[in-house]
Amino acid sequence: MSMLQFFIAVDVTVVNIALPSIGAGFDVDGHTLTWVVVGYTVTGGGMLMLGGRLGDLLGRRRVLLLGTGLFGAASLLAGLAPTFSLLVVARLLQGAGEAVALPAAMATIVLLFPDGPRRSRALSVWAAVASCGLVLGFVLSGLLTAHLGWRWIFLVSVPFILIVLLAAVFLVEDGRPVAQDGPPLDVPGALLDVPGALLLTACPLLFTFGVVEAGEPGTPAWVAPAALAGAVAAGAAFVRVEARSRNPLLPPRFFAHRTRVAANLTTMLLSGALSTSFLLFTFYLQDRSGLGPMGAGLTMLPLALSLIVFSMLVPRLLGRWGARACVLAGIGFTAAAMAAIALVSALRAGGAAMIPAMLLIAAGMGFGIVGLQYLAVSGVTEDDAGIASGVQRAADQLGGATGVAVCVGIGFAPTLHSFDPFLIATLLAAVGLVAGAVMAWRMATPTPATDLQEQEQEQEQEQERAG
Repeated sequence: MSMLQFFIAVDVTVVNIALPSIGAGFDVDGHTLTWVVVGYTVTGGGMLMLGGRLGDLLGRRRVLLLGTGLFGAASLLAGLAPTFSLLVVARLLQGAGEAVALPAAMATIVLLFPDGPRRSRALSVWAAVASCGLVLGFVLSGLLTAHLGWRWIFLVSVPFILIVLLAAVFLVEDGRPVAQDGPPLDVPGALLDVPGALLLTACPLLFTFGVVEAGEPGTPAWVAPAALAGAVAAGAAFVRVEARSRNPLLPPRFFAHRTRVAANLTTMLLSGALSTSFLLFTFYLQDRSGLGPMGAGLTMLPLALSLIVFSMLVPRLLGRWGARACVLAGIGFTAAAMAAIALVSALRAGGAAMIPAMLLIAAGMGFGIVGLQYLAVSGVTEDDAGIASGVQRAADQLGGATGVAVCVGIGFAPTLHSFDPFLIATLLAAVGLVAGAVMAWRMATPTPATDLQEQEQEQEQEQERAG
């Protein structure tokens, strides 16, 4: 499951450093190239809840195999794409494959480990693998683009996806379909809320398009407002469809768990800032410091290495401090990183000056995302583990895509302001972090003492079973 998570996470960031080479290969400009990044992230995030619903209804193994197979085939298509349009289609299919596979994979891990320290350790490994995949995507992109060509950033994952497919057949239990509150599973059309999934995907896509086009010189004045209005309409239609659906993506009972809802909203805000930081690092290292693809990728190695350190530290602190304290610490580290990025940009320092900000981002991801993942799947059962996992992943990806659209789209729009783009982007990210901190502070979560009691009870139960 972690191998699948790693390569899916790699594909989120692996195209960033290779974008200039892709543009040169297909003779397209930078504005058009943004959809290679945004299309994957938004499509994956928008369909993740559908993937989680499928896992609950059809069984985790069969859905895992379906999503993983689609992701691998799309990766092969992206690496061999003869035209730019086909490359974009392949990226959309990659996002769809991720949306189907990841909730089933995360639900498998969640159900293997009970609430308490064991689950926190498992989720810490899962989050650390994802974080390292996100960062190493930059490194792999630089190395592969420089030595083998940009197509290999997609092709390199194909053999490993085949390994995941074979392993899933033998290692993952095929959870039986479970009847939900809706109609029986054998009723045609009862399994899929396709209109809801399409609307959930269209809403952030239109929002991203509107924000990006608002800052593009030469764009007709009506385009951005029309796109933003379309995003609002799609969001309203999604709410209406879900209220009337016989088998909605988001069952009404999901919103009864306030901690999960608050954890997912906070995840969106934190992920928006974290995703923004990745692009800011890339822009600064390549555009202002003059580093090439390989140099920029290697400069980000401290971020990947420090993520491993924090992935080993956070599980211990999660049991002692509690999830809320870890989330607040992660938000604080991320806010400090934004201040450091703005300072380095103002001083026009070299690329190495960004390393302290990278270490702070690693701490923010290690503490914040692990704590939020733990809260987002608290109290799940066999019936709703998939949907809870899908919502958490959707919040992560949609929050990241929306954060990039707002912070980078507005920050680097010369038609909207004349200030330093790094300063505007970091300020917008900081506003979101403040809102996330307020929500995290007000969350109702178990105290550290309760976590320790759960650990002691778990040890006693294990001793009784051994006896």
